[in-house]
Amino acid sequence: MTTDTTTKDTTPGAPTPGETVLDARGVTMRFGGLTAVRGVDLTVGAGEIVGLIGPNGAGKTTFFNCLTGLYVPTEGEVRYKGNVLPPKSFKVTAAGIARTFQNIRLFANMTVLENVLVGRHTRTKEGFWSAVLRGPGFHRAEKASKDRAMELLRFVGLDHKAEHLARNLPYGEQRKLEIARALASEPGLLLLDEPTAGMNPQETRATEELVFAIRDMGIAVLVIEHDMRFIFNLCDRVAVLVQGEKLVEGDSATVQGDERVVAAYLGEPFEDAPGADEVAEVEAAEAHAGTTDEATGARADTTTDAAPGKENDR
Repeated sequence: MTTDTTTKDTTPGAPTPGETVLDARGVTMRFGGLTAVRGVDLTVGAGEIVGLIGPNGAGKTTFFNCLTGLYVPTEGEVRYKGNVLPPKSFKVTAAGIARTFQNIRLFANMTVLENVLVGRHTRTKEGFWSAVLRGPGFHRAEKASKDRAMELLRFVGLDHKAEHLARNLPYGEQRKLEIARALASEPGLLLLDEPTAGMNPQETRATEELVFAIRDMGIAVLVIEHDMRFIFNLCDRVAVLVQGEKLVEGDSATVQGDERVVAAYLGEPFEDAPGADEVAEVEAAEAHAGTTDEATGARADTTTDAAPGKENDR
């Protein structure tokens, strides 16, 4: 990865030191009778890299979707720099939150440069008539956007492939391109959904360095990942989701040493686990049913002994 020194300045949407960038309170998301996320609280401060981990199906991506306006939480609220976020994804992006996706979502038939320019749309001021008339203001804005896009491509090491089609990039470079496009919106908070999925160790290491460089630009980062070595090396704090609820939050040592986290990943029950009450109710019901069956069986045996030969009388 090559990093251009001009990108190390604080970006326009970057938060001030000590500021709480993201404040999610009591976020709950229900789909009919299914509660995918239940009462999750999470904060991200300026200059922080925060990790979000958990077993498959824990509700991590659903929580991300609640933060970015793709889903409107059933309960709770999400604030960015003290302001409640609007329930529209494009407005969330305009406010200063950008994201990547678990499954790469690039414009395959557009060039690398054009993909990054798409991410600039929330920061350009030129309107419809400016685009139609193509006056001096339009050309200045267009040049500024291209210059910024090329700067970001240099930052992620893809400037030499600016004119290549996105679909022709190797997998690891497509991931980098998606990050560059997200950065083009000048966010104060970047959400990364499994950025190293499918990568080899060298690509994973390069991604780790890239995320550190993004943090050095003044952008806070919230990242979902299943690679535990990557997440614990990278993050200042880590939160663990299990069955839609936050199980524990703390630094890497705290989370790694928590027996409940180990149990959750191994599929073992642990004290006060989400859903424990439901399991107890099922076990009690099964025990009651077993007792009833034994009593019924005893009565049947007594009836049979008292009236031999009457088994077929119904």
